[in-house]
Amino acid sequence: MTRSLRRDLYAVGAAALLVVAAVLVGRHIQDTRHVLYVHWPPLLARWDPHMGPGTPAAVLLAVAGVAYGPSLAARLTWPALLATAWAAAAAWILSLALVDGWHRGLAGRLTTREEYLRVIGRFHDIPATLRDFTHHIVAGTPAPWPAHVAGHPPAATLTFVLLDRAGLRGGGWAGMWCVLTGATACVAVLVAVRALADESLARGAAPFLVLTPAAVWFGVSADGWFAAVAAWTVALLALAVTRRSPVLAAASGLLLGLTCYLSYGLTLVALPLLAVLLLGRDGVRARPVLLAALLAGLAVVPVVFTLAGFDWWTAYHLLVTRYFQGVGGRRPYGYWVWANLACTVLITGPATVAGLRRTSVALARAKGAGGPRRTARTRLALLVCAALLALLIADLSGMSKAETERIWLPFAMWLLPACAYLPRPRAWLAAQAALALLLNHLLLTGW
Repeated sequence: MTRSLRRDLYAVGAAALLVVAAVLVGRHIQDTRHVLYVHWPPLLARWDPHMGPGTPAAVLLAVAGVAYGPSLAARLTWPALLATAWAAAAAWILSLALVDGWHRGLAGRLTTREEYLRVIGRFHDIPATLRDFTHHIVAGTPAPWPAHVAGHPPAATLTFVLLDRAGLRGGGWAGMWCVLTGATACVAVLVAVRALADESLARGAAPFLVLTPAAVWFGVSADGWFAAVAAWTVALLALAVTRRSPVLAAASGLLLGLTCYLSYGLTLVALPLLAVLLLGRDGVRARPVLLAALLAGLAVVPVVFTLAGFDWWTAYHLLVTRYFQGVGGRRPYGYWVWANLACTVLITGPATVAGLRRTSVALARAKGAGGPRRTARTRLALLVCAALLALLIADLSGMSKAETERIWLPFAMWLLPACAYLPRPRAWLAAQAALALLLNHLLLTGW
């Protein structure tokens, strides 16, 4: 066993201890004080060993992904790799969702009491609803929005309203929308890594982006859709600065505006975007119009919603009030501030833990070189660290106590490319897939 592998295993062991501590301490707090409001801390889940119609497909995909994923990622043409990664990711997410059955695992997910589809009928007049949106955020107001609707800007709910208007009604269509769009997040990350680092690292990361344990929560939650929009925001900016394209910069800005109107917390995607601008600063210096195009695109969605009568800042402050009115105000910060990190370990898996250790090594070596020696490995490390910083800020904010296995999917996707540093990818992939299968078959996740 090499020294590097031994250190990888030490890091994984420490992360495993963090998860065990979060489980044991969480169970004690919940059993004695009943203030966590989760049945299987640190996850919002309950113990329920089960199998379902998705089990055979999930196992088959896991075996095939481990056996053939790295070799296919190495030899497919780039367009074929992107298409294959999307199809495989969608199949992996869908098969894991169907372990819980069609209704419980997919069609019924977005129709429960606190979900978006429960308020479709209240958007019969969209402009009027947007003008009135903030009047129903705080609990105790007339007809308060369900928790997930109140907890997000209206673009989140409008996604499903527009699907309904297009004839794609009901939880089945909404669930499939989240699966199929959420699966594109891995493609966006691959595009960005190739543009900012190099193609070999992107190819090395591809199997890990597909067989991620986070797929358990991509299927089916609206956060998978949010993660995809945020990921394409970063990917398009990466292409813009490397190709010096104002059109792509404007498209990135447009998606950034949409991202901020899908989820308040995703304003933190600004940190990975700043990392992209830093890594692509030569392109920005050569064509300063890229920044103007980015800002012009960014203005579109906020202007449209503001003119329609929705005030983002007012809504955010009302959301903070609503958050502390509910269980968010009673969940102990002292537990969740570190237990949330245990959730991140579970959704990104042991390979990502080892990859993050190697990320720190890549940065240390660049610093030790005494200058801006930004190899491809160093550039990837900077991108990963920007996402990790965004996640840590979200954690310290106190606005993400519990359910971060779902809420932090947009940040978690950018930690997974760290797995490209790992040798012997099949062994690490097997650990990732096994963790996903165990989580999905032993626990019944919910939100």
